[in-house]
Amino acid sequence: MRANRLGSDGNAATFGRLGDTPRRDYALKLRLFNAMAEPELRETISTLCLEPGMRVLDAGCGTGETLGWLAGAVAPDGLAVGIDLSANHLRMARTALSHDVMLVQADLQSSPLAAASFDLVWSVNTINHLHDPLQSVEGLAALLRPGGQIALGQSSFLPDMYFAWDSRLERLTNEAVRQYYRDRYSLHEHDLVTIRSLVGWLRRAGLRNVRPRTLMIERVSPLGPADEAYLLGAIFRDTWGERLQPYLSRDDYEELTRLCDPGHPQFALRRPDFHFLQTLTLVMAQAP
Repeated sequence: MRANRLGSDGNAATFGRLGDTPRRDYALKLRLFNAMAEPELRETISTLCLEPGMRVLDAGCGTGETLGWLAGAVAPDGLAVGIDLSANHLRMARTALSHDVMLVQADLQSSPLAAASFDLVWSVNTINHLHDPLQSVEGLAALLRPGGQIALGQSSFLPDMYFAWDSRLERLTNEAVRQYYRDRYSLHEHDLVTIRSLVGWLRRAGLRNVRPRTLMIERVSPLGPADEAYLLGAIFRDTWGERLQPYLSRDDYEELTRLCDPGHPQFALRRPDFHFLQTLTLVMAQAP
């Protein structure tokens, strides 16, 4: 089943702080991340004590992989709902889902879903896109049944790519990415670190039993296919690449380009000292 809550012109009342619109498309990057982080995401879902017959919501469901895992946990009699702003994300989610789920295209900041409808609200890598995170968390909390739980998650905004061979270039690259995001989206440094506020938002929203858990997504060479595809596509091409050229010296940019080039002898993913870390923090809380 699918419900579309946006107008025929594709407009939404408000857009996210990172330029999100109904036509914005992160689909490839989302699928690459979900494939890479599948072991950690599935392990986290296994700790949620979901049971058949429960009602679950994936708020910011993206391309649907996690929604499918949640749906499987409450099958056969449960209900799984995914909501996302992007029309293309939802089209791709439909192709990824084998379970019967409901997909809703809507702005999370003005959700059409009924209050007190869900046993679990899951929202990962979504709140940092919204203009008013606290108000959005309060809105998600209102969707919980009494005693229901919310799982609010965020992977590190900038993955920690350990340059065992050059800590100076590592520092400069991370600083260049931060400056790029500040310039592109007119953000302040504070905007890039507010994703650390998950615990505070949940407590201020009146939820109880707030408990964080941080997983480490850690990979070293040799990499599996999903790991290499994510790092090469989502990081080397879509996070680094030509966008960092204005923020690095010519020599540093040329070296980074060599490290990102699968055809170059210095390609980072083939180095025996390659080491990648990305945190995934999930904060659980319960409705009164």
